[in-house]
Amino acid sequence: MIHPAGRIKHVEYAIREIDALARELERKGRRVIRLNIGDPVAYDFQPPQTLKLSLTEAVEKGYNSYSPSEGIWELREAIAERERKVNGVDVEAEDVLVTTGVSEAISMLMAALVEEGDEILMPSPCYPVYVPYVKLYGGVAKFYRLGEDSGRWVILDDVSKLVTPRTKAVFIVNPHNPTGAVLSGREIQELVEAATSVGACIVSDEIYDSLVFDCCFSSTASVAKDAPVIGLNGFSKRWLATGWRLGYMYFSSPRGELDEVKEAVVKLARMRLCPPTPIQKAAELALRKGEGFLEDLRREFKRRRDFFVSLLQDFQGLALTPPRAAFYAYPRLTVKGDWGNDFGFAKMLLIEEGVAVVHGSGFYDYQDNRLRVVFLPPGDIIEDAVQRMRRFIARHALAGL
Repeated sequence: MIHPAGRIKHVEYAIREIDALARELERKGRRVIRLNIGDPVAYDFQPPQTLKLSLTEAVEKGYNSYSPSEGIWELREAIAERERKVNGVDVEAEDVLVTTGVSEAISMLMAALVEEGDEILMPSPCYPVYVPYVKLYGGVAKFYRLGEDSGRWVILDDVSKLVTPRTKAVFIVNPHNPTGAVLSGREIQELVEAATSVGACIVSDEIYDSLVFDCCFSSTASVAKDAPVIGLNGFSKRWLATGWRLGYMYFSSPRGELDEVKEAVVKLARMRLCPPTPIQKAAELALRKGEGFLEDLRREFKRRRDFFVSLLQDFQGLALTPPRAAFYAYPRLTVKGDWGNDFGFAKMLLIEEGVAVVHGSGFYDYQDNRLRVVFLPPGDIIEDAVQRMRRFIARHALAGL
């Protein structure tokens, strides 16, 4: 028997683990309502026509060879222009690195940043990819908690007390997956100040920056001014191109604190040659044509969010702080049941009612009574799923609690 490397024991991804069980049920002929994966294209959304036509144009014009490992220059220019215009981030093309999705950006960043014993501070709950990569490279994942207060999600901890001389980076996920929260400028500033107080950099995942409904979004680098910020973003969500796997990162550090980290990431990028060239060119062509489709997209996402929120208003057993961005809801179980914890709930719900959601503990939540639900499907499907969840909770809730 040849054994895998021991570090692989840290690798887990709860979203896909639930998906594997859903696929197994589907192979047996069961219908599954999938509220577990944040992929608009899996429902009734498709990329804008400008993007699809741009891919055809890129292929026909011959953009089919290898390209620079950092990404094609024209795309990097278009991304920098977009960040300056939309988010007020002062970056140039040379500050941008194109990646095969944001997941690759996170992987390369952790490989470039983390040494044995380094601490990475991130929110709890958080997108589950971050933690395994920290552990894979010998780092220590630490958390600041997000919690519900007066109808919104807020940071519960004094982050300045959580950073130490071993803190290498502070992660900000804004807008936030899985809660749909949007941080205020004051909260961002507190995170930035905590990071800089110990010489750490800030990594800001802003993949949902254009999918905000009820408030204003502030990009971390625009708030942080001269603090070292690595921004993460991409085309999967707002361009409805999840399977295209095109992301990017930018390095914003006016005093040059990130220069060596950037060079290390570029070295890693060279090892994987380049992101897909025709997709890069298509993204550049589409960006040049503008993102005017976003207003209608936000309106439709908000309509589905509002409908889902209305369905949960009188739900006995679930309480929900309405999400302010993205397409996730993060309700809290208000009753105990024979399902045990949140994972037991998600597994039993899927097996008995054919509704796939993700347990909050899969997002490294400090509590075990929350669920991430995607509200992307059409209204009749969402309504059916909620009725199934009502039926399941009524059947399994424990009396007297």
